[in-house]
Amino acid sequence: MTLCSSLRTLTKQTLNTLRLFHFTYHTNLLSNSHANAVACDPWTSDSSFVHHAHHPFDKSTQKDLSNYNHLLFEYSRTHCNQEALNIFVGLHHSSLPVDGLTMSCVLKVCGCLFDQNMGRQVHCHCIKSGYVEDVSVGTALVDMYMKTENVGDGRRVFDEMGERNVVSWTSLLSGYVRNGLNDLALELFFLMKGEGIKPNPFTFATVFGALADVGMVKKGIQVHTMVIKNGFESTVFVCNSLINMYSKSGMVRDARAVFDSMEKRDEVSWNGMVAGCVTNRLDLEAFEMFYQMRLAGVMLTQMIFATMIKLCANLKELGFARQLHCRVLKNGYCFDHNIRTALMVAYSKCSVMDDAFQLFSMMHGVQNVVSWTAMISGYLQNGGTRQAVNLFCQMNREGVRPNHFTYSTILTAQPAISTFQLHAQVIKTNYEKSSSVGTALLDAYVKMGCIDEAVKVFELIDEKDIVAWSAMVAGYAQREDTEGAVKIYLWLAKEGVKPNEFTFCSIVNACAAPSAAIEQGKQIHACSIKSGLNNALCVSSALVTMYAKRGNIESANTVFKRQGERDLVSWNSMISGYAQHGHGKKALEIFEEMRRRNLEMDDITFIGVISACTHAGLVDEGQRYFNMMVKDHDIDPTMEHYSCMVDLYSRAGLLEKAMDVINWMPFPAGATVWRTLLAACRVHRNVELGKLAAEKLISLQPQDSAAYVLLSNIYAATGNWQERAKVRKLMDERNVKKEAGYSWIEVKNKTYSFLAGDLSHPSSDLIYSKLEELSIRLKDAGYQPDTNYVLHDVEEEHKETILSQHSERLAIAFGLIATPPGTPIQIVKNLRVCGDCHTVIKFISMFEAREIVVRDSNRFHHFKGGLCTCGDYW
Repeated sequence: MTLCSSLRTLTKQTLNTLRLFHFTYHTNLLSNSHANAVACDPWTSDSSFVHHAHHPFDKSTQKDLSNYNHLLFEYSRTHCNQEALNIFVGLHHSSLPVDGLTMSCVLKVCGCLFDQNMGRQVHCHCIKSGYVEDVSVGTALVDMYMKTENVGDGRRVFDEMGERNVVSWTSLLSGYVRNGLNDLALELFFLMKGEGIKPNPFTFATVFGALADVGMVKKGIQVHTMVIKNGFESTVFVCNSLINMYSKSGMVRDARAVFDSMEKRDEVSWNGMVAGCVTNRLDLEAFEMFYQMRLAGVMLTQMIFATMIKLCANLKELGFARQLHCRVLKNGYCFDHNIRTALMVAYSKCSVMDDAFQLFSMMHGVQNVVSWTAMISGYLQNGGTRQAVNLFCQMNREGVRPNHFTYSTILTAQPAISTFQLHAQVIKTNYEKSSSVGTALLDAYVKMGCIDEAVKVFELIDEKDIVAWSAMVAGYAQREDTEGAVKIYLWLAKEGVKPNEFTFCSIVNACAAPSAAIEQGKQIHACSIKSGLNNALCVSSALVTMYAKRGNIESANTVFKRQGERDLVSWNSMISGYAQHGHGKKALEIFEEMRRRNLEMDDITFIGVISACTHAGLVDEGQRYFNMMVKDHDIDPTMEHYSCMVDLYSRAGLLEKAMDVINWMPFPAGATVWRTLLAACRVHRNVELGKLAAEKLISLQPQDSAAYVLLSNIYAATGNWQERAKVRKLMDERNVKKEAGYSWIEVKNKTYSFLAGDLSHPSSDLIYSKLEELSIRLKDAGYQPDTNYVLHDVEEEHKETILSQHSERLAIAFGLIATPPGTPIQIVKNLRVCGDCHTVIKFISMFEAREIVVRDSNRFHHFKGGLCTCGDYW
């Protein structure tokens, strides 16, 4: 036994000395099985030597179970799992019997290799040999099934165990956490407590990991109290898990309190604190912790390097990232996967993609799904959609299976990659029920306008998180489908899901659609106040936009003034809102306030400003702001800006100047520009220019009825009925249908629509009776119908009848009889309100002492006391 004892003492000597000792052993005691087993030990004390250990084992003439078990354990300990499995196969083919220790070890190896087939074979062998009753073997079986993602089988083995100890419970508990089933893990923990099993430090550490992932910090505080009662508050790895839980829950002060109370700290403790600061964007505190760590002489591990590189990525600190990269090389960590991936992410965030790709290329042959995904994400962040898609295809060709992060990332590359093909691959790889992948898929379908496909994906998601719900609401909002968005919102509330800022932002945007009920927006606003999210920047900005678009500019202004912080969306919404509501000077006051504060402006800002000048007839100011945009703010005019300038000159009757704008545009005028000019030619009865504009518009959009209708109206207004008839005939030949004029009004949360001369409403008799009453009062007030707005070749009396039955008058008449006196009336019309109706509505607002708001295709008209905010200029 002297040689065996000497072998134990030499395990830390140099490799050459060990080999010399091995030679002495080999020539003297080759047949001594005890020494043979021990001789493996020096070689297997380090994974770089483990392959040498097999040499004396192969030469041994007396191989017994202790030899096999010893080598099996050493291979497992040094993570040489495939070699360990080979040893077990050799043992299985020998005549030697196995024991429970052998089975436990090989099951651990199967779990590490994710080899469920071999694991099941070993399970069968355990049943056959009776070792399944052994508590350590049963625990190893639970662990193996959990590691190979066979959660049901793991739980079944656990339930069938005759004896269970704290290790068994902890193994199942950690398996649930590993598979993302944190709720089940927490249920199991309290069930374990109920059965009188005393948790050990590993149990508590696992539970804190589950609590961190689900954000149940109140439960975490309760379990923290249990830790103190059980006397584990000084256990380092328990404290580390507490630091992680508090940090993930945003309670960095509590994490720091745990850290400060620790008598002993390891590298994980320091890394946990630094990582907590990084995760919660406490960048200065993260640097301070890192500095303290260096002063304390703590060894810089791979983990801390990866964390600090992540901080560099967050801050886009390229210089510090490069310094850390150099330090990584110096410390010999350059082959660590986590560090390389963190560096790739940092370089990508700093937009140095060549460096990121160089690191990725150096990993050739050992690239895993994380590194592939990081590289794909980096290219997408930097506009390299083509490179990202090529990498994804290459990844598939090389047999690397995408995970949920990969799918969620590459789906943002749409339309460069087919969403339908990706969806098929997602189904094939069993990720269609994943929350993150499902959300990315439905978002991609929403952007494509495939809302039905998005709904199918949404319904398949097992655990719908708030991101998925919000994406679905946003999808309906994008289509201006308020009813669909509200339906999802109510479903969300019924399921007990708490809406977040993005949810409210999306549902408020849906309520800004023309088809939305006015009260719906107010109700959602009330819900946001109740949830305490009404002051969130994106929500308040959406509310400003919603009220402005729905005709309530006063409420928009109220929300705007109450905003503690304003973004560009808020400012732009107020400028555009005031412009659309006829308050041009107020719009310009908002703009000038932006200038005084030196706030950033964009192209949308100037569209609103020039539109305000257009609707207010401020031609010189509009030209000045256009020049300011180009010269002072270096913003290139878009088609929409030029369309605004054409509109500015056209409304003022300066049609030649409008044509000059079109002629010196740097690109061909679009349909919007020609439609704007054509509408102005109708107002100003310029036949020749109107004909030119109509021809241009028809060539761009041959099926657009507006071009034909506007041109025919120009001919009708000038009495050229023959040319009007030709245009109408051309419409028939080309099967172009004129868009019918509709008006909508909302009464008691129900929307009613009217056509000109409509008799379909149940209250038609009362509506027409009210119109007749108003007609008498109009004549008494001196009103004379302007039949020039009737573009039909009929008798004057018939023209007056047609005018009196326009859809907006029917909607207003219904509003007058269906609402209490003094109630404001708001209607929406899909076409431009005619000049005669505009005059009549001014009289009605005075007769009935009502505020009447009309939203036509161009703007809002606020009628009150016989006046309109447009100043008869629209």
